[in-house]
This record gives sequence, C-alpha cells and structure tokens, in this order.
Amino acid sequence: MKRSDPRSGVILVTVLWSIALLSALAMAAAVTFRGFAGVMAVERDRVQGAALLSAGLETAASVIDALGDAPLLDNEAKVDLATGSVRSRLTDEGGRIDIGKAPAEVIAALLRSVGASQAAANDVAQRIVERRNPGNAARPNVVLGSTNSATGTPQQMGQPSTLEAGLPFSDLRQLQSVTGMRPEWVAGITPLATVFGSETINPLTAPAGVIAALPGVAKAQADAFVKARRSLSADVERLTRLIEPARRFLAVKPVRVASVELMAELANGYAIGARSVIVVLPQDTLPYRVLVWTPVPSPRLL
Repeated sequence: MKRSDPRSGVILVTVLWSIALLSALAMAAAVTFRGFAGVMAVERDRVQGAALLSAGLETAASVIDALGDAPLLDNEAKVDLATGSVRSRLTDEGGRIDIGKAPAEVIAALLRSVGASQAAANDVAQRIVERRNPGNAARPNVVLGSTNSATGTPQQMGQPSTLEAGLPFSDLRQLQSVTGMRPEWVAGITPLATVFGSETINPLTAPAGVIAALPGVAKAQADAFVKARRSLSADVERLTRLIEPARRFLAVKPVRVASVELMAELANGYAIGARSVIVVLPQDTLPYRVLVWTPVPSPRLL
C-alpha cells in the first residue's frame, strides 16, 4: 500500500492560509478604499461649500457697491450655481451703536434699554469711555482698513479682526470684562451695537431697537419713525424731526461696512454657513475686505 507524502498536507495548509490572508487583505483594502472615498466626498463637499460662500460674499460686495448713497435695509440675495446655491442677508453696521465711538450718553441709553438701571448704565458707560480713551488722551485720527484679503478667508478663521488698529474693543464680547457689566446686558445689546460703526448712527438703516434706545426717544416716537421711514426715506429732515431729541446722534452716510449672514447648500443637501463683516471702500485696490469671518456649524438663515 502506497503511503501519502506528509509534505502534501503542509502545502495544502500553506495554500489555505495564503488564500485566507489574501481575502483578509482584499477586505481591508475594500474598507480602506470606501473610507478614503467617504473622506474625499466630505472634503469635496466642504470645498464646494466654501466656494459658494465666497460667491455669496462677492455678491454682497457688489450689492453694497451698487447702492451708492442709497440705504441698505432688509437686503437679501440668492445666487444659484451648478454646484448649489448660496443665500445672503446684509445689514448696515453704520446703523448700529458703536461702543468704541458713540458718546457716553448714547451707550448709557442703550444699556438702559436692555434693563440696566440709570445709575448702573451711567457707570458702565463711563467705564467704557475710559477704557477706549485711557487718560482722556485725544483720540488719534484713523482710517478704515483691514488685515484681510478679498478672498473671504481671514487670517484666523472664527476670530474677529479689528477695523482700526489699536482700538480697545474689536468684539462686543469684550464688554464682559468691563467692571459692572452683566452678561445679560451684553447679550441684549449685541443685535443693536457694533465695533465697526462711527460716532453717529445712520437713521435710514438703524434697526427699530436702535432708534428706541437713543436718548430722549420714546417708544411711540420710535415706532412712528420706523413706520414713516418706509415711505419717507428720501426726506431725511422730515424723518429726523420725528425723533428730534436724538438728532445730534444721527447722520446719513453711505454704506461702507456691512454684516453678511451666509448659507450655502449643495445639490446633495450638504449645508455650510458663516457670518462675516466686510468693508467696501472707494478706490480700494480690492473689491472688498473681510473684517470678520465666523463659520456657523448648523447654518440657518433667519
């Protein structure tokens, strides 16, 4: 009787192990490829979404440039491209109260409008003025500018940039460090205040809350003003008479700095958003400059 060669069993086991190993490697390669494909798809969506946001900023800048001397009020725009669409909402920063430039009495009135007592509002307003102008030194003359480019990508994503070098306030959240300031007051004034405005407020673009917060203006006067503004925006003299006590705090001026809320959505449903502040200056070397760029994790254009 012929004996079987024992080496044949070893060869068979080796072949089977080799097949198993190759199968495992094939499965691992397939999983890795699927993972890589998924990562590439996410990256592609992110890049396309960012491109749409940049297109939204370009559109916003063109809207501001086309306005000329016309007011920027409740302006929304939408751009449809092959990869998706982007919506933007623009508001004029010049229509808000600038905490770095407005008179102390305006800041105090703003604080009173969100619940501060008269004594507390006056005290905090005075501290803000002292913070921005230490030692009562004369404020230097400065011009609008930015360290950012018109690409829509600021130097530090999500970090605010200041419009003017050396200012004590580059973000409204810095008010929380002012002695006597309460967090709820900062939250209350945030929709009404800015760090990118001027000493005066543009009455043609100011939100209703800003008008109502001005010194000497009663709610009924503010309501009448906002209602009349819809039809009398060209008659500034007649409009400002409706809020006469605050006339010295108002000035109509071209829109130069605007807040832009952006939401982009790809055809596959991927959404990305951002909040930005841009400046459009006449005879600038760039069409616009980005002052603030803050990504929004769950974008929703209200």
